[in-house]
Amino acid sequence: MTRIHPTAIIEDGAVIGDDVDVGPYAVIFRHATIGPHCRIHTGAVIGDVPQDLAFKNVDSVVRIGAGCVIREHVTIHRGTKEGTGTVVGDGCYLMAHSHLGHNVQLGRRVILANALLAGYVEIGDLAFISGNACVHQFVRIGRLAMLGGLAAATKDVPPFCTMRPTALNAVTALNVIGMRRAGMTPTERAEAKEAFRLLYRASLNVTQALEAIRGNFQGGPAIEMCDFIAASKRGICRLDDSADDDQAPDPD
Repeated sequence: MTRIHPTAIIEDGAVIGDDVDVGPYAVIFRHATIGPHCRIHTGAVIGDVPQDLAFKNVDSVVRIGAGCVIREHVTIHRGTKEGTGTVVGDGCYLMAHSHLGHNVQLGRRVILANALLAGYVEIGDLAFISGNACVHQFVRIGRLAMLGGLAAATKDVPPFCTMRPTALNAVTALNVIGMRRAGMTPTERAEAKEAFRLLYRASLNVTQALEAIRGNFQGGPAIEMCDFIAASKRGICRLDDSADDDQAPDPD
């Protein structure tokens, strides 16, 4: 059964799924669709107009998948162009005060810890964006990537990579713990590690690294990284040379 607090505001036309909790003073605009089994906490705002000076009051949407948790005062704005939308995949956890700008696309089981995502950002499945991290508009974050607290990205972050706040647009290592927790096999993790080495440690430029990766692998995580990088329009993050975490042993 869906439970809506009496102080919450839900506009006519909003679609609320089964077994949804909507907390005090939450606001859900008519352009929003909320999937089943979601938990929406105090003061969250879903489906308001985008913060875009070019917005022309067109019809656009927000779609929230099943089983999402949206904590206090999270803001999720709808798409900025006619017929477009901001999409949150199933099982995402958006911690307090996180902001999703217009046309953001979140994959499945993404975690945002009080993070700020500008317009058109794309986040892959199982990524973790830590406290007060900021992601520039149009940036893509790959599957199982992890941004540390206060990190900032204006370039794409490849799958499985981690960022610290020590340097702008610099990855430091592979997210080995996250890959293990996600059920990736030792072989898959080893493939990702070799792709990381070719990309960042083998003194190759990006084109040469992608050729080397494709020459060594036919599929799996290495090719996933390769395809992600090949599709980048903003370029990818460089390596933070002060870090050596990608050489840490994988006990499995």
